[in-house]
Amino acid sequence: MSDASLPTVSVPPSPTPTPPPDFTRLRGLADRTGSTCTLVMRGDEVVHEHPAGSRHATRRVYSITKSVTAVLLAIVAQEGALGLDDPVARHVRDWPRESADVTVRHLMSMTSGRTWTEALDTAMIRSGDQTAAALAVGQADPPGTAWRYDNLASQLLSAVLESAVGDPEAFARARLFEPLGLTDTSWERDGAGHVKTYAGIVSSCADLARLGVLMRDGGRFGGRQLVPAEAVAELTTPSSDLNAAYGLLWWTNAQGRVVEVRRAAGFEQDREPYRGRLAPGAPADAFWALGWGNQLLAVVPSEDVVAVRLGPKPAGPEDLTFDGFTGAVLEGLRPS
Repeated sequence: MSDASLPTVSVPPSPTPTPPPDFTRLRGLADRTGSTCTLVMRGDEVVHEHPAGSRHATRRVYSITKSVTAVLLAIVAQEGALGLDDPVARHVRDWPRESADVTVRHLMSMTSGRTWTEALDTAMIRSGDQTAAALAVGQADPPGTAWRYDNLASQLLSAVLESAVGDPEAFARARLFEPLGLTDTSWERDGAGHVKTYAGIVSSCADLARLGVLMRDGGRFGGRQLVPAEAVAELTTPSSDLNAAYGLLWWTNAQGRVVEVRRAAGFEQDREPYRGRLAPGAPADAFWALGWGNQLLAVVPSEDVVAVRLGPKPAGPEDLTFDGFTGAVLEGLRPS
């Protein structure tokens, strides 16, 4: 047989190796803002932890509590103990007649129209019975006609949960914290024994990452469907045209009128509402839980990514943004 008659064997080129993650930018951002922990997960793998060994350090996560409360309400609604469109009056004793049309959904979407001022907010936080203080304020606008970031309205969800499940913390432990394996998480109460649904949770990067995985994976964790997938979608998509950046106690990245409340992170000056997306450099399906001092849980389902930042409040509102943090995470996973 001549050489010319030998079959030609094609040898495929060697695959180009995927470059390892490079979180240089994220580490710099974390260090400049005094972050005590940053954690990044891709799939079920921790791909970045800074500083090393920090993932179980705990701190108060403030309004990330609101997002946890939303998940609990979704679970309760699935079981039929309440409906998100129920009038709050059905669940809260002594609910004022002037607020008869306010629903649970209105409280969750920040469109209740209940009266809010900085002074009332401060007075509630200093009150021994924070639920009673939140209940005592009046109605400023018809529900569904105005968007205001409102701690008082969020604290009323404590009373809603108490009506539906008894002790919200016990319910959370049985139906969410223990199934997720949250070992670092606790929930503060006011002087009257009510859990603080606007800002009472103490947690860690490790525990919040597990919550993020649950939300990223459509309510499924460890082979169990803990939250209905349709409920996760409802919580993390815009709840009104008044603010395209807000779902039901979760921040979203949809296009539209954006009301970015820097006060929620502890800064005095809010941005004027604008058209666009909360984080234009991040995928449109990204969503976040945010707490005072820029405690951040970022979830990007299309990238199979969850990231957490905990630490003190940065010096200025531009030092650590939704876009900047999420962008640094994704850049680290896709080094050039």
